[in-house]
Amino acid sequence: MRKNNPTPTETPPPHQTPMAAFSLQTSSSSSIARLSSQTRFSGADLGPDPKSIGFPSHPRSSLVLPLKLPNSKSRSRAVVMAVAVSGNDQTQITEVDISLSPRVNSVKPSKTVAITDQATALVQAGVPVIRLAAGEPDFDTPSVIAEAGINAIREGYTRYTPNAGTLELRQAICHKLKEENGISYTPDQIVVSNGAKQSIVQAVLAVCSPGDEIRTVLVEWKETNAILGELPGNGKVSRCNTCDSSTSISDNFLLDPKLLESKLTEKSRLLILCSPSNPTGSVYPKKLLQEIAQIVARHPRLLVISDEIYEHIIYTPATHTSFASLPGMWERTLTVNGFSKAFAMTGWRLGYLAGPKHFVAACGKIQSQLLIVLNIVLKNVQSASSISQKAGVAALGLGYAGGEAVSIMVKAFRERRDFLVKSFGELSGVKISEPKGAFYLFIDVSSYYGTEAEGFGKIENSESLCRYLLDKGQVALVPGDAFGDDTCIRISYAASLTTLQAAVERIKKALVTLKFGLVRKLNR
Repeated sequence: MRKNNPTPTETPPPHQTPMAAFSLQTSSSSSIARLSSQTRFSGADLGPDPKSIGFPSHPRSSLVLPLKLPNSKSRSRAVVMAVAVSGNDQTQITEVDISLSPRVNSVKPSKTVAITDQATALVQAGVPVIRLAAGEPDFDTPSVIAEAGINAIREGYTRYTPNAGTLELRQAICHKLKEENGISYTPDQIVVSNGAKQSIVQAVLAVCSPGDEIRTVLVEWKETNAILGELPGNGKVSRCNTCDSSTSISDNFLLDPKLLESKLTEKSRLLILCSPSNPTGSVYPKKLLQEIAQIVARHPRLLVISDEIYEHIIYTPATHTSFASLPGMWERTLTVNGFSKAFAMTGWRLGYLAGPKHFVAACGKIQSQLLIVLNIVLKNVQSASSISQKAGVAALGLGYAGGEAVSIMVKAFRERRDFLVKSFGELSGVKISEPKGAFYLFIDVSSYYGTEAEGFGKIENSESLCRYLLDKGQVALVPGDAFGDDTCIRISYAASLTTLQAAVERIKKALVTLKFGLVRKLNR
Protein backbone atom coordinates (compact mmCIF):
# COMPACT_ATOMS: atom_id res chain seq x y z
CA MET A 1 0.00 0.00 0.00
CA ARG A 2 1.24 3.50 -0.71
CA LYS A 3 -0.04 6.92 0.31
CA ASN A 4 -0.37 9.69 -2.20
CA ASN A 5 -2.14 12.96 -2.78
CA PRO A 6 -2.08 13.15 -6.58
CA THR A 7 -2.80 16.19 -8.63
CA PRO A 8 -6.14 16.02 -10.43
CA THR A 9 -5.96 14.71 -14.00
CA GLU A 10 -2.35 13.70 -13.38
CA THR A 11 -0.98 12.05 -16.53
CA PRO A 12 1.81 9.44 -16.29
CA PRO A 13 4.89 9.38 -18.50
CA PRO A 14 4.59 7.49 -21.80
CA HIS A 15 6.82 4.64 -20.63
CA GLN A 16 4.44 3.57 -17.87
CA THR A 17 1.87 0.79 -18.07
CA PRO A 18 -1.24 1.58 -20.22
CA MET A 19 -3.55 3.87 -18.34
CA ALA A 20 -7.17 3.73 -17.27
CA ALA A 21 -8.99 7.02 -16.81
CA PHE A 22 -11.62 7.32 -14.12
CA SER A 23 -13.01 9.68 -11.54
CA LEU A 24 -13.40 9.53 -7.80
CA GLN A 25 -16.75 9.47 -6.09
CA THR A 26 -17.00 10.20 -2.39
CA SER A 27 -19.71 11.19 0.04
CA SER A 28 -19.77 12.94 3.38
CA SER A 29 -21.03 9.78 5.04
CA SER A 30 -18.15 7.62 3.92
CA SER A 31 -14.45 8.02 3.33
CA ILE A 32 -14.42 5.26 0.74
CA ALA A 33 -14.49 6.11 -2.93
CA ARG A 34 -16.97 3.81 -4.61
CA LEU A 35 -15.74 2.63 -7.99
CA SER A 36 -17.72 0.77 -10.60
CA SER A 37 -16.07 -0.47 -13.75
CA GLN A 38 -17.06 -1.52 -17.21
CA THR A 39 -13.85 -3.20 -18.18
CA ARG A 40 -12.81 -5.34 -21.12
CA PHE A 41 -9.66 -7.45 -21.29
CA SER A 42 -8.11 -9.13 -24.28
CA GLY A 43 -5.98 -11.58 -22.32
CA ALA A 44 -7.02 -15.14 -21.55
CA ASP A 45 -9.07 -15.67 -18.39
CA LEU A 46 -9.83 -11.96 -18.24
CA GLY A 47 -12.97 -10.01 -18.73
CA PRO A 48 -12.89 -6.56 -20.23
CA ASP A 49 -10.40 -4.30 -22.20
CA PRO A 50 -8.14 -2.30 -19.88
CA LYS A 51 -8.36 0.75 -22.09
CA SER A 52 -12.09 1.16 -21.59
CA ILE A 53 -12.57 1.29 -17.85
CA GLY A 54 -15.01 3.85 -16.51
CA PHE A 55 -16.01 5.01 -13.05
CA PRO A 56 -18.59 7.41 -11.60
CA SER A 57 -17.70 11.09 -11.69
CA HIS A 58 -16.66 13.08 -8.63
CA PRO A 59 -17.58 16.74 -8.25
CA ARG A 60 -14.16 17.75 -6.93
CA SER A 61 -11.43 15.78 -8.63
CA SER A 62 -10.56 13.15 -11.18
CA LEU A 63 -7.51 10.94 -11.51
CA VAL A 64 -5.68 8.96 -14.11
CA LEU A 65 -4.13 5.88 -12.56
CA PRO A 66 -2.28 2.98 -14.14
CA LEU A 67 -4.04 -0.30 -14.82
CA LYS A 68 -1.65 -3.22 -14.72
CA LEU A 69 -1.87 -5.71 -17.54
CA PRO A 70 -1.15 -9.41 -17.14
CA ASN A 71 2.34 -10.71 -17.64
CA SER A 72 2.17 -12.98 -20.68
CA LYS A 73 4.64 -15.38 -19.09
CA SER A 74 2.61 -15.85 -15.93
CA ARG A 75 -0.97 -16.65 -15.07
CA SER A 76 -3.32 -14.05 -16.51
CA ARG A 77 -4.14 -11.36 -13.99
CA ALA A 78 -5.94 -8.03 -14.15
CA VAL A 79 -5.53 -5.29 -11.60
CA VAL A 80 -7.30 -1.98 -11.01
CA MET A 81 -6.68 0.65 -8.39
CA ALA A 82 -9.01 1.25 -5.45
CA VAL A 83 -8.90 4.71 -3.91
CA ALA A 84 -9.88 5.63 -0.35
CA VAL A 85 -10.14 9.30 0.61
CA SER A 86 -9.65 10.32 4.23
CA GLY A 87 -11.21 13.30 5.93
CA ASN A 88 -8.19 15.52 5.26
CA ASP A 89 -8.19 14.68 1.54
CA GLN A 90 -5.35 12.17 1.87
CA THR A 91 -5.74 9.23 -0.51
CA GLN A 92 -4.76 5.63 -0.16
CA ILE A 93 -4.41 3.67 -3.38
CA THR A 94 -4.44 -0.11 -3.33
CA GLU A 95 -4.41 -2.76 -6.01
CA VAL A 96 -7.47 -4.95 -6.59
CA ASP A 97 -7.08 -8.13 -8.60
CA ILE A 98 -10.24 -8.40 -10.72
CA SER A 99 -9.22 -11.49 -12.69
CA LEU A 100 -11.96 -14.05 -13.25
CA SER A 101 -11.60 -17.79 -12.96
CA PRO A 102 -10.98 -19.91 -16.07
CA ARG A 103 -14.30 -21.62 -15.32
CA VAL A 104 -16.26 -18.38 -15.71
CA ASN A 105 -14.36 -17.21 -18.76
CA SER A 106 -14.87 -20.52 -20.55
CA VAL A 107 -18.66 -20.31 -20.28
CA LYS A 108 -20.30 -19.07 -23.46
CA PRO A 109 -23.29 -16.80 -22.85
CA SER A 110 -26.69 -18.05 -23.97
CA LYS A 111 -27.68 -16.37 -27.23
CA THR A 112 -31.33 -16.70 -26.30
CA VAL A 113 -30.78 -14.84 -23.04
CA ALA A 114 -28.50 -12.28 -24.70
CA ILE A 115 -31.05 -11.41 -27.39
CA THR A 116 -33.89 -11.31 -24.88
CA ASP A 117 -31.90 -8.96 -22.64
CA GLN A 118 -30.99 -6.74 -25.60
CA ALA A 119 -34.62 -6.54 -26.69
CA THR A 120 -35.75 -5.77 -23.15
CA ALA A 121 -33.20 -2.96 -22.91
CA LEU A 122 -34.50 -1.48 -26.16
CA VAL A 123 -38.08 -1.63 -24.91
CA GLN A 124 -37.07 0.10 -21.69
CA ALA A 125 -35.40 2.78 -23.82
CA GLY A 126 -38.68 3.38 -25.62
CA VAL A 127 -38.07 1.32 -28.76
CA PRO A 128 -41.22 -0.68 -29.66
CA VAL A 129 -39.51 -4.06 -30.05
CA ILE A 130 -41.63 -7.19 -30.38
CA ARG A 131 -39.95 -9.91 -28.32
CA LEU A 132 -40.28 -13.42 -29.76
CA ALA A 133 -37.04 -14.84 -28.40
CA ALA A 134 -37.80 -16.08 -24.90
CA GLY A 135 -38.91 -19.65 -24.34
CA GLU A 136 -41.67 -19.15 -21.81
CA PRO A 137 -45.47 -19.09 -22.08
CA ASP A 138 -47.12 -15.68 -22.13
CA PHE A 139 -49.95 -16.93 -19.90
CA ASP A 140 -50.21 -16.40 -16.15
CA THR A 141 -49.84 -19.37 -13.85
CA PRO A 142 -53.33 -20.87 -13.40
CA SER A 143 -55.01 -19.34 -10.35
CA VAL A 144 -55.44 -22.66 -8.54
CA ILE A 145 -51.69 -23.22 -8.67
CA ALA A 146 -50.89 -19.67 -7.62
CA GLU A 147 -53.29 -19.90 -4.68
CA ALA A 148 -51.56 -23.08 -3.50
CA GLY A 149 -48.27 -21.21 -3.40
CA ILE A 150 -49.82 -18.24 -1.61
CA ASN A 151 -51.44 -20.52 0.96
CA ALA A 152 -48.11 -22.25 1.56
CA ILE A 153 -46.60 -18.90 2.50
CA ARG A 154 -49.54 -17.93 4.71
CA GLU A 155 -49.42 -21.27 6.49
CA GLY A 156 -45.70 -20.96 7.18
CA TYR A 157 -44.70 -23.72 4.79
CA THR A 158 -41.39 -21.98 4.10
CA ARG A 159 -38.69 -24.30 5.43
CA TYR A 160 -36.38 -26.80 3.79
CA THR A 161 -37.98 -29.96 2.47
CA PRO A 162 -36.36 -33.37 2.07
CA ASN A 163 -33.56 -33.22 -0.49
CA ALA A 164 -35.42 -35.32 -3.05
CA GLY A 165 -38.61 -33.30 -2.63
CA THR A 166 -41.69 -33.65 -0.47
CA LEU A 167 -43.29 -37.06 -0.30
CA GLU A 168 -46.60 -35.45 -1.25
CA LEU A 169 -45.20 -34.11 -4.54
CA ARG A 170 -43.24 -37.25 -5.39
CA GLN A 171 -46.35 -39.36 -4.88
CA ALA A 172 -48.29 -37.00 -7.15
CA ILE A 173 -45.56 -37.29 -9.80
CA CYS A 174 -45.66 -41.10 -9.58
CA HIS A 175 -49.43 -41.02 -10.10
CA LYS A 176 -49.10 -38.69 -13.07
CA LEU A 177 -46.38 -40.78 -14.76
CA LYS A 178 -48.40 -43.99 -14.38
CA GLU A 179 -51.73 -42.53 -15.54
CA GLU A 180 -50.47 -40.29 -18.34
CA ASN A 181 -47.20 -41.88 -19.48
CA GLY A 182 -47.64 -45.56 -18.72
CA ILE A 183 -44.49 -45.80 -16.59
CA SER A 184 -44.48 -46.91 -12.96
CA TYR A 185 -42.25 -45.49 -10.24
CA THR A 186 -42.17 -45.28 -6.47
CA PRO A 187 -41.39 -42.03 -4.62
CA ASP A 188 -37.78 -43.12 -4.00
CA GLN A 189 -37.32 -43.21 -7.78
CA ILE A 190 -38.13 -39.50 -8.11
CA VAL A 191 -35.89 -36.48 -7.45
CA VAL A 192 -37.49 -33.02 -7.49
CA SER A 193 -35.12 -30.24 -8.58
CA ASN A 194 -34.95 -26.52 -9.27
CA GLY A 195 -35.91 -27.06 -12.90
CA ALA A 196 -35.36 -29.56 -15.71
CA LYS A 197 -31.93 -28.14 -16.57
CA GLN A 198 -30.64 -29.02 -13.11
CA SER A 199 -32.04 -32.52 -13.47
CA ILE A 200 -30.16 -32.99 -16.74
CA VAL A 201 -26.89 -31.79 -15.22
CA GLN A 202 -27.25 -34.11 -12.25
CA ALA A 203 -28.03 -37.07 -14.48
CA VAL A 204 -24.90 -36.42 -16.54
CA LEU A 205 -22.76 -36.06 -13.42
CA ALA A 206 -24.19 -39.27 -12.02
CA VAL A 207 -23.54 -41.60 -14.95
CA CYS A 208 -20.70 -40.18 -17.06
CA SER A 209 -16.98 -40.85 -16.63
CA PRO A 210 -13.85 -39.37 -18.23
CA GLY A 211 -13.90 -39.75 -22.00
CA ASP A 212 -17.52 -40.86 -22.26
CA GLU A 213 -19.51 -39.64 -25.24
CA ILE A 214 -22.85 -37.91 -24.91
CA ARG A 215 -24.85 -38.20 -28.10
CA THR A 216 -27.21 -35.32 -28.86
CA VAL A 217 -29.36 -34.34 -31.82
CA LEU A 218 -27.72 -31.65 -33.98
CA VAL A 219 -30.69 -29.28 -34.02
CA GLU A 220 -31.61 -29.18 -30.37
CA TRP A 221 -31.76 -27.05 -27.28
CA LYS A 222 -28.03 -26.25 -27.13
CA GLU A 223 -27.98 -25.12 -23.54
CA THR A 224 -27.64 -28.83 -22.84
CA ASN A 225 -24.36 -28.88 -24.72
CA ALA A 226 -23.29 -25.64 -23.05
CA ILE A 227 -23.86 -27.25 -19.66
CA LEU A 228 -21.99 -30.40 -20.56
CA GLY A 229 -19.15 -28.64 -22.30
CA GLU A 230 -18.30 -26.49 -19.29
CA LEU A 231 -18.17 -29.18 -16.63
CA PRO A 232 -14.71 -28.88 -15.07
CA GLY A 233 -12.35 -31.78 -15.80
CA ASN A 234 -10.79 -32.08 -12.39
CA GLY A 235 -11.10 -35.70 -11.35
CA LYS A 236 -14.45 -35.34 -9.59
CA VAL A 237 -16.31 -34.13 -12.65
CA SER A 238 -14.85 -35.07 -15.99
CA ARG A 239 -15.29 -33.54 -19.38
CA CYS A 240 -17.36 -35.65 -21.72
CA ASN A 241 -17.49 -35.41 -25.47
CA THR A 242 -20.80 -34.17 -26.85
CA CYS A 243 -21.37 -35.48 -30.36
CA ASP A 244 -24.16 -34.30 -32.63
CA SER A 245 -26.18 -36.53 -34.93
CA SER A 246 -27.37 -34.58 -37.97
CA THR A 247 -31.01 -33.78 -38.65
CA SER A 248 -32.56 -31.62 -41.36
CA ILE A 249 -35.70 -29.67 -42.14
CA SER A 250 -36.58 -32.17 -44.88
CA ASP A 251 -36.85 -34.87 -42.19
CA ASN A 252 -38.75 -32.56 -39.81
CA PHE A 253 -35.55 -32.43 -37.75
CA LEU A 254 -36.07 -35.99 -36.52
CA LEU A 255 -33.14 -38.27 -35.78
CA ASP A 256 -32.38 -40.95 -38.38
CA PRO A 257 -31.94 -44.26 -36.49
CA LYS A 258 -29.47 -45.60 -39.06
CA LEU A 259 -27.34 -42.48 -38.74
CA LEU A 260 -27.46 -42.77 -34.96
CA GLU A 261 -26.29 -46.37 -35.05
CA SER A 262 -23.40 -45.49 -37.34
CA LYS A 263 -22.22 -42.85 -34.84
CA LEU A 264 -22.37 -44.94 -31.67
CA THR A 265 -19.12 -46.28 -30.22
CA GLU A 266 -18.00 -48.14 -27.11
CA LYS A 267 -17.50 -44.74 -25.50
CA SER A 268 -21.13 -43.71 -26.03
CA ARG A 269 -22.73 -43.37 -22.61
CA LEU A 270 -25.74 -41.08 -23.02
CA LEU A 271 -28.28 -40.29 -25.70
CA ILE A 272 -30.30 -37.13 -25.00
CA LEU A 273 -33.69 -36.87 -26.69
CA CYS A 274 -36.19 -34.01 -26.46
CA SER A 275 -39.74 -34.53 -27.68
CA PRO A 276 -41.57 -32.28 -28.32
CA SER A 277 -38.45 -30.44 -29.37
CA ASN A 278 -37.02 -27.03 -28.66
CA PRO A 279 -36.38 -25.31 -31.11
CA THR A 280 -38.12 -27.23 -33.90
CA GLY A 281 -41.42 -28.30 -32.36
CA SER A 282 -40.84 -31.79 -33.77
CA VAL A 283 -42.54 -34.72 -32.05
CA TYR A 284 -41.08 -38.21 -32.33
CA PRO A 285 -43.69 -40.74 -33.52
CA LYS A 286 -43.87 -43.90 -31.44
CA LYS A 287 -42.67 -46.04 -34.35
CA LEU A 288 -39.50 -43.95 -34.72
CA LEU A 289 -38.83 -44.11 -30.99
CA GLN A 290 -39.21 -47.89 -31.14
CA GLU A 291 -36.55 -48.05 -33.85
CA ILE A 292 -34.23 -45.93 -31.73
CA ALA A 293 -34.96 -48.14 -28.71
CA GLN A 294 -33.93 -51.24 -30.65
CA ILE A 295 -30.59 -49.61 -31.42
CA VAL A 296 -30.11 -48.49 -27.82
CA ALA A 297 -30.79 -52.05 -26.64
CA ARG A 298 -27.79 -53.30 -28.64
CA HIS A 299 -25.42 -51.07 -26.66
CA PRO A 300 -25.13 -52.17 -23.01
CA ARG A 301 -23.42 -48.94 -21.84
CA LEU A 302 -25.86 -46.59 -23.53
CA LEU A 303 -28.40 -44.79 -21.33
CA VAL A 304 -31.05 -42.29 -22.39
CA ILE A 305 -32.12 -38.95 -20.96
CA SER A 306 -35.62 -38.25 -22.24
CA ASP A 307 -36.44 -34.54 -21.88
CA GLU A 308 -40.26 -34.37 -21.94
CA ILE A 309 -40.81 -30.84 -20.62
CA TYR A 310 -43.12 -29.92 -23.54
CA GLU A 311 -45.18 -33.13 -23.48
CA HIS A 312 -48.54 -31.42 -22.88
CA ILE A 313 -48.03 -28.75 -25.55
CA ILE A 314 -48.75 -31.01 -28.49
CA TYR A 315 -51.11 -30.71 -31.44
CA THR A 316 -53.34 -33.56 -32.59
CA PRO A 317 -53.00 -35.89 -34.39
CA ALA A 318 -49.48 -35.95 -32.92
CA THR A 319 -49.18 -37.89 -29.67
CA HIS A 320 -46.52 -38.08 -26.98
CA THR A 321 -44.70 -41.30 -26.11
CA SER A 322 -42.43 -41.55 -23.09
CA PHE A 323 -39.22 -43.33 -24.05
CA ALA A 324 -39.18 -45.26 -20.76
CA SER A 325 -42.53 -46.86 -21.68
CA LEU A 326 -40.97 -48.77 -24.59
CA PRO A 327 -39.95 -52.42 -24.09
CA GLY A 328 -36.60 -52.73 -22.33
CA MET A 329 -36.11 -48.97 -21.96
CA TRP A 330 -37.38 -48.40 -18.40
CA GLU A 331 -34.14 -49.81 -16.96
CA ARG A 332 -31.92 -47.44 -18.92
CA THR A 333 -33.98 -44.25 -19.20
CA LEU A 334 -33.91 -41.15 -17.02
CA THR A 335 -37.08 -39.16 -17.69
CA VAL A 336 -36.79 -35.40 -17.15
CA ASN A 337 -39.86 -33.22 -16.85
CA GLY A 338 -41.13 -30.16 -15.04
CA PHE A 339 -43.83 -27.57 -14.58
CA SER A 340 -42.44 -24.53 -16.41
CA LYS A 341 -43.93 -24.90 -19.87
CA ALA A 342 -47.30 -26.64 -19.64
CA PHE A 343 -48.37 -24.91 -16.43
CA ALA A 344 -46.79 -21.49 -17.20
CA MET A 345 -44.59 -21.78 -14.11
CA THR A 346 -41.17 -20.73 -15.43
CA GLY A 347 -40.46 -18.49 -12.45
CA TRP A 348 -41.40 -21.16 -9.92
CA ARG A 349 -38.29 -23.19 -10.86
CA LEU A 350 -39.58 -26.73 -10.43
CA GLY A 351 -38.59 -29.87 -12.30
CA TYR A 352 -38.03 -33.55 -11.64
CA LEU A 353 -36.26 -36.69 -12.76
CA ALA A 354 -37.61 -40.25 -12.70
CA GLY A 355 -35.72 -43.48 -13.25
CA PRO A 356 -34.32 -46.66 -11.73
CA LYS A 357 -33.48 -46.21 -8.05
CA HIS A 358 -29.77 -46.93 -8.61
CA PHE A 359 -29.42 -43.88 -10.86
CA VAL A 360 -31.93 -41.64 -9.12
CA ALA A 361 -30.27 -42.12 -5.74
CA ALA A 362 -26.99 -41.00 -7.30
CA CYS A 363 -28.70 -37.91 -8.73
CA GLY A 364 -30.15 -37.15 -5.31
CA LYS A 365 -26.73 -37.50 -3.73
CA ILE A 366 -25.31 -35.03 -6.23
CA GLN A 367 -28.21 -32.64 -5.66
CA SER A 368 -27.49 -32.58 -1.93
CA GLN A 369 -23.92 -31.48 -2.58
CA LEU A 370 -24.03 -30.22 -6.18
CA LEU A 371 -21.70 -27.26 -5.77
CA ILE A 372 -19.18 -29.37 -3.89
CA VAL A 373 -19.21 -31.90 -6.74
CA LEU A 374 -18.42 -29.01 -9.07
CA ASN A 375 -15.54 -27.98 -6.78
CA ILE A 376 -17.22 -24.72 -5.86
CA VAL A 377 -17.03 -23.91 -2.17
CA LEU A 378 -20.55 -22.64 -1.59
CA LYS A 379 -23.62 -23.83 0.21
CA ASN A 380 -25.10 -26.96 -1.28
CA VAL A 381 -28.18 -26.79 -3.49
CA GLN A 382 -30.47 -29.23 -1.71
CA SER A 383 -34.21 -29.20 -2.30
CA ALA A 384 -36.44 -27.13 -4.54
CA SER A 385 -38.53 -24.36 -2.99
CA SER A 386 -41.09 -25.64 -0.50
CA ILE A 387 -43.60 -23.11 -1.84
CA SER A 388 -43.08 -24.20 -5.44
CA GLN A 389 -43.53 -27.83 -4.45
CA LYS A 390 -46.93 -27.07 -2.95
CA ALA A 391 -47.83 -25.32 -6.19
CA GLY A 392 -46.59 -28.35 -8.13
CA VAL A 393 -48.95 -30.63 -6.22
CA ALA A 394 -51.81 -28.32 -7.16
CA ALA A 395 -50.72 -28.35 -10.81
CA LEU A 396 -50.79 -32.14 -10.95
CA GLY A 397 -54.21 -32.05 -9.33
CA LEU A 398 -55.73 -30.16 -12.27
CA GLY A 399 -56.52 -33.43 -14.00
CA TYR A 400 -55.25 -35.52 -16.88
CA ALA A 401 -52.65 -33.58 -18.93
CA GLY A 402 -53.30 -30.45 -16.90
CA GLY A 403 -57.03 -30.37 -17.46
CA GLU A 404 -58.87 -27.39 -18.91
CA ALA A 405 -56.24 -24.86 -17.77
CA VAL A 406 -53.60 -26.42 -20.02
CA SER A 407 -55.96 -27.24 -22.89
CA ILE A 408 -56.92 -23.55 -23.16
CA MET A 409 -53.26 -22.62 -23.55
CA VAL A 410 -52.61 -25.38 -26.08
CA LYS A 411 -55.61 -24.28 -28.14
CA ALA A 412 -54.20 -20.74 -28.28
CA PHE A 413 -50.73 -22.01 -29.19
CA ARG A 414 -52.18 -24.07 -32.03
CA GLU A 415 -54.06 -21.08 -33.44
CA ARG A 416 -50.86 -19.05 -33.36
CA ARG A 417 -48.86 -21.85 -34.95
CA ASP A 418 -51.35 -22.16 -37.81
CA PHE A 419 -51.19 -18.42 -38.43
CA LEU A 420 -47.38 -18.37 -38.57
CA VAL A 421 -47.11 -21.44 -40.79
CA LYS A 422 -49.57 -19.92 -43.26
CA SER A 423 -47.93 -16.49 -43.15
CA PHE A 424 -44.35 -17.64 -43.69
CA GLY A 425 -45.45 -20.30 -46.15
CA GLU A 426 -46.52 -17.46 -48.43
CA LEU A 427 -43.08 -15.82 -48.25
CA SER A 428 -40.65 -16.64 -51.06
CA GLY A 429 -37.36 -18.18 -49.99
CA VAL A 430 -38.55 -19.49 -46.62
CA LYS A 431 -38.71 -23.23 -45.84
CA ILE A 432 -40.92 -24.49 -43.04
CA SER A 433 -41.26 -27.67 -41.01
CA GLU A 434 -44.66 -27.50 -39.33
CA PRO A 435 -44.24 -27.89 -35.57
CA LYS A 436 -46.22 -30.69 -33.94
CA GLY A 437 -45.62 -29.47 -30.40
CA ALA A 438 -44.00 -26.83 -28.14
CA PHE A 439 -44.39 -23.17 -29.17
CA TYR A 440 -41.57 -22.54 -31.63
CA LEU A 441 -41.32 -22.19 -35.40
CA PHE A 442 -37.87 -23.03 -36.80
CA ILE A 443 -37.68 -21.72 -40.37
CA ASP A 444 -34.94 -21.93 -43.00
CA VAL A 445 -34.06 -18.40 -44.15
CA SER A 446 -30.67 -19.17 -45.71
CA SER A 447 -31.82 -17.90 -49.13
CA TYR A 448 -31.40 -14.39 -47.69
CA TYR A 449 -27.75 -14.93 -46.84
CA GLY A 450 -25.38 -12.98 -49.05
CA THR A 451 -27.76 -10.04 -49.40
CA GLU A 452 -26.89 -6.56 -48.23
CA ALA A 453 -29.05 -4.09 -46.35
CA GLU A 454 -28.56 -0.38 -46.74
CA GLY A 455 -27.26 1.10 -43.53
CA PHE A 456 -26.66 -2.34 -42.05
CA GLY A 457 -24.27 -4.36 -44.17
CA LYS A 458 -24.10 -7.92 -45.43
CA ILE A 459 -26.31 -10.71 -44.14
CA GLU A 460 -23.89 -13.59 -43.69
CA ASN A 461 -25.62 -16.02 -41.34
CA SER A 462 -28.51 -16.50 -38.92
CA GLU A 463 -26.96 -14.25 -36.31
CA SER A 464 -26.51 -11.29 -38.66
CA LEU A 465 -30.04 -11.81 -40.02
CA CYS A 466 -31.47 -11.71 -36.49
CA ARG A 467 -29.49 -8.56 -35.77
CA TYR A 468 -30.87 -7.05 -38.97
CA LEU A 469 -34.45 -7.97 -38.04
CA LEU A 470 -33.96 -6.47 -34.58
CA ASP A 471 -32.35 -3.32 -35.99
CA LYS A 472 -34.61 -2.70 -38.97
CA GLY A 473 -37.75 -4.67 -38.14
CA GLN A 474 -37.65 -4.27 -34.37
CA VAL A 475 -38.45 -7.94 -33.82
CA ALA A 476 -36.29 -10.08 -31.52
CA LEU A 477 -35.69 -13.67 -32.70
CA VAL A 478 -33.04 -16.30 -31.97
CA PRO A 479 -30.42 -17.32 -34.58
CA GLY A 480 -30.38 -20.96 -35.55
CA ASP A 481 -26.68 -21.36 -34.86
CA ALA A 482 -27.59 -21.21 -31.16
CA PHE A 483 -29.23 -24.61 -31.74
CA GLY A 484 -26.80 -26.10 -34.24
CA ASP A 485 -28.37 -25.09 -37.58
CA ASP A 486 -27.16 -21.80 -39.02
CA THR A 487 -29.65 -21.93 -41.90
CA CYS A 488 -32.60 -21.27 -39.58
CA ILE A 489 -34.02 -18.82 -37.07
CA ARG A 490 -36.34 -19.58 -34.16
CA ILE A 491 -39.60 -17.74 -33.63
CA SER A 492 -41.38 -18.19 -30.31
CA TYR A 493 -45.13 -17.88 -30.62
CA ALA A 494 -45.62 -17.47 -26.89
CA ALA A 495 -47.26 -14.13 -27.62
CA SER A 496 -50.77 -12.96 -28.45
CA LEU A 497 -52.11 -13.40 -31.97
CA THR A 498 -52.28 -9.62 -32.35
CA THR A 499 -48.61 -9.33 -31.42
CA LEU A 500 -47.67 -12.10 -33.85
CA GLN A 501 -49.59 -10.42 -36.66
CA ALA A 502 -47.65 -7.21 -36.11
CA ALA A 503 -44.37 -9.15 -35.94
CA VAL A 504 -45.06 -10.99 -39.20
CA GLU A 505 -45.71 -7.71 -41.00
CA ARG A 506 -42.42 -6.29 -39.75
CA ILE A 507 -40.45 -9.43 -40.62
CA LYS A 508 -41.99 -9.70 -44.09
CA LYS A 509 -41.27 -6.05 -44.83
CA ALA A 510 -37.65 -6.41 -43.72
CA LEU A 511 -37.10 -9.62 -45.71
CA VAL A 512 -38.76 -8.24 -48.84
CA THR A 513 -36.39 -5.29 -48.61
CA LEU A 514 -33.47 -7.72 -48.58
CA LYS A 515 -34.79 -9.62 -51.60
CA PHE A 516 -35.35 -6.37 -53.49
CA GLY A 517 -31.80 -5.33 -52.72
CA LEU A 518 -30.49 -8.66 -54.03
CA VAL A 519 -32.47 -8.44 -57.28
CA ARG A 520 -31.35 -4.86 -57.81
CA LYS A 521 -27.75 -5.90 -57.20
CA LEU A 522 -27.95 -8.80 -59.69
CA ASN A 523 -29.46 -6.56 -62.37
CA ARG A 524 -26.68 -4.00 -62.19
